[in-house]
Amino acid sequence: MAARFREEGVDGLVDHREENGETKLCDEFLSTLWEVVESCPLDHGWKRPTWTREMLVITMERKTGIRIHVSTMSVALSRIGARRGRPKPIVESTWSKQAKNKRLRELRELVEDLPDDEVVVYEDEVDVHLNPKIGLDWMVKGQQKEVLTPGQNEKQYLAGALNPKTGELTWVEGDSKNSLLFIQLLWKLHEQYPNAKKIHVILDNYSIHSTEEVAKTLATKAGQRFELHFLPPYCPDHNKIERAWQDLHANVTRNHKCSDMSELMKNVRYYLRQRNKHKAQYATAA
Repeated sequence: MAARFREEGVDGLVDHREENGETKLCDEFLSTLWEVVESCPLDHGWKRPTWTREMLVITMERKTGIRIHVSTMSVALSRIGARRGRPKPIVESTWSKQAKNKRLRELRELVEDLPDDEVVVYEDEVDVHLNPKIGLDWMVKGQQKEVLTPGQNEKQYLAGALNPKTGELTWVEGDSKNSLLFIQLLWKLHEQYPNAKKIHVILDNYSIHSTEEVAKTLATKAGQRFELHFLPPYCPDHNKIERAWQDLHANVTRNHKCSDMSELMKNVRYYLRQRNKHKAQYATAA
């Protein structure tokens, strides 16, 4: 110790054994780390709601009695496949877990047991903004790419329906996201599936889907071919068209360089048409 003090000064008095921490990364340690990272720091007595490596080092020492260096914690996090990500905001459902699961099971059975003369689609709307959505991109060292935004934002809206059996996406466009846009989509589906005895539409509880105008449309002879099946509140992950809209943003709207809405919508249509040319790869099971 004296020799190390003479060679390294005060730093030489630090216990360097924690720097040899990779040998301590046993399966039991990594399993516990997984559980800790999966939880919130508030659950472990911290006031900060997001993890830092330093906080993880201290928390893991409390739980396992093993202290590792911060750099070793980076190795441990890599081994369990942990990453820094952006949490997804959600809204607490007003439905009980039992009621939610029952509805989701009913919808799953609807898709699985669908008669050959009936069709099911997943429906949702998406906003297209002239102001680009900002997304991650690769950049060389020292570079920060810039995305030019227009002085005034413009919006267009799509209402779409995804056939999970074929992977085909049907859509309509409009200047407003309202019941008329939704009804326009229903009529397009009516024309697209002329031989279907029944067209089942799985959709969310957005207000435009339940207006008086929609009710009148469904009461017509043609409208009686449709049956709307509403998802439990706040269940976007169970609406399969959501992934299609995410892909649209990733391939078209994020960081785009279009100078006007006409050009942007041209790119939107091109992407969706190309997607439908390869629709089989988007076909999914129930």
